[in-house]
Amino acid sequence: MLQRCAFKRILQQISLGNQETTKGLLFGFPTALLKGHRASAHRSKSSVPDVREQTLVAVKPDGVQRRLVGQIIRRFEQRGFKLVGLKMLQVSEDLLSQHYCALRKKPFYPSLLHYMTSGPVVVMVWEGHNVVQTSRVMVGHTNPAEAQAGTVRGDFSFHVSRNVVHASDSLEGAQREIQLWFQGKELLNWDCCDQSITCEV
Repeated sequence: MLQRCAFKRILQQISLGNQETTKGLLFGFPTALLKGHRASAHRSKSSVPDVREQTLVAVKPDGVQRRLVGQIIRRFEQRGFKLVGLKMLQVSEDLLSQHYCALRKKPFYPSLLHYMTSGPVVVMVWEGHNVVQTSRVMVGHTNPAEAQAGTVRGDFSFHVSRNVVHASDSLEGAQREIQLWFQGKELLNWDCCDQSITCEV
C-alpha cells in the first residue's frame, strides 16, 4: 500500500514534468514497471472509466447465521471494489415491502417476508468500475443449482429460498435500493490509494 502511494507521487511528478524531483523518487523502483506507468501518465482523463458506480449488496439472514459475512466482504475487497456503506439491522416488513415491491403479488411473498425477517441482515454499498454487473456475476445465479462454482451462491447456497446474498440487478435498481436502505450521510466518500492512481493517471 505504501508503495502504491509512492507511485502516486511519482506519477504526479512525471505528469508535471518535474525531472529533478522525479529522479529522486524513482530510486528503488523497477525500471520496467515505471516505464509502463510513464506511458499511462499521458493518457487523457476523459478515457478513464467511471469508478464511482455504486451497487447494493446484502447478506441475508442465512448468510449472517452461517457467519459468511467476512468471506463475502473479502471477495468484494479482493476484486478491487471500495466499501462506502455498511450496517447490520433487523429489517422491518415495511422496508422489505418497498424493496420487493415487484414481488408483493407473488404466492411466495409471505414466506419471503418470514425468511428476511427471521434474523439480522448486513447491507453494504460497494463502489467501483462496472460494479453492478460484476457483482451480479460474483454473486451467481439465484438458483444455487445453476450457480457456477466460485460464485457466492455456487459456493455457499444450498436452496433457492436460502440463497445467502442479494445484489442490485441494474444501475437504476442500485440507485433505488441504496436510497431505500441508506441515508446520504451514511455513505462515506473516502480516498482509496489504488483507486486514486486509477483516477488520476
